[in-house]
Amino acid sequence: MGQMKPDTEQEQVVEKSNPVIPRRLRRLATAAFALLIAGGIMTDARRALAVNCTTQAGLQPADRDSLLAAGTTFAGAVAAQNFDLLQSSLLPAVTGDWDGIRSVVQGAKPLFQGGTLAWGDAYLLDATDLKAPADTQFFCTNADSAATMTINLRNLPPGRYALLIGDYPGASLAGQLALIVGADAGGKWKLGGIFAREGALEGHDGVWFWSHARALAGKKNASGGPSWAAWFSYDAARWLLLPVDFLSSPHLEKLNHEQASLGTNPVDALPLTVPGEGGKPWKITALRFDASLHSDDLGFAYESAGTSDPAATRAEAIAAMSALLKQHPDLRENFHGLWAYAEKDGKQSFAIEQPMAQIP
Repeated sequence: MGQMKPDTEQEQVVEKSNPVIPRRLRRLATAAFALLIAGGIMTDARRALAVNCTTQAGLQPADRDSLLAAGTTFAGAVAAQNFDLLQSSLLPAVTGDWDGIRSVVQGAKPLFQGGTLAWGDAYLLDATDLKAPADTQFFCTNADSAATMTINLRNLPPGRYALLIGDYPGASLAGQLALIVGADAGGKWKLGGIFAREGALEGHDGVWFWSHARALAGKKNASGGPSWAAWFSYDAARWLLLPVDFLSSPHLEKLNHEQASLGTNPVDALPLTVPGEGGKPWKITALRFDASLHSDDLGFAYESAGTSDPAATRAEAIAAMSALLKQHPDLRENFHGLWAYAEKDGKQSFAIEQPMAQIP
């Protein structure tokens, strides 16, 4: 049986603060289930003493081997779309979330094609001393005490758990996989959560987007305002650096600090009205990075006239795209495309994605 790699100082990922745009299910993003939903959680001193984390360098051989065996089995089932095995392996607390888990597994398949699984980090999470389900924070310090990762899990029942993270070298999308597993009464590892995400978009990984964001920092757009492309390049970097949103680290804190130092979060400008063709105004109500189609896209929501004619709705969406890009051409220059989400009376009625080159 192979060995997990030593701890590495990766840039970890936490949940983005931007508001969620109404959109179709993001199959290829993360899946967080009832038992293991991530969040920014603060714990009191008594609870902190009730849990502990062991990084892979400190794992006992028996724990390391059993985790690797279980993780490899589950990862193989994801790649093979073996839904029967995965469903039969669920922790009891998440069996009701099977439909969501299945959707994530289906969407994850193209992320791994052409690659071979290589396990990276592993964290053994001991919460056996908890008295009842609780929002729980684990502090995971690597062997040389040089870095501490923080793992936040919400409504976690007492028990032993582990987080396994791997990637697929050779896959065109550099797919990443994370698994949450929990030990049953007999000590067998069961499945608690599956998370899958791209590790690269348009041939660029998270480190590239981080460097690109730094290069854009301080630049102005055509109207003399700050470059929104820099902000969203930081978002892209954060998205690609790890497949889960409930880890934080000194590296992430550095990325977040750099992004905050830009001084302008585009979301703070919302709602934003931009002039369109013939002076028609378009009200933009939400804006964020969007990798739904495995590309470095941006998504925005706008107030729609609510027409039911598909051709008219499509024309409306493209007109809104064009108006936004004319106001912020730096977005056109630095991202693949745009998602436009039409909203009427607070409900999404239409969504379309267009490459930047096809937007007038």
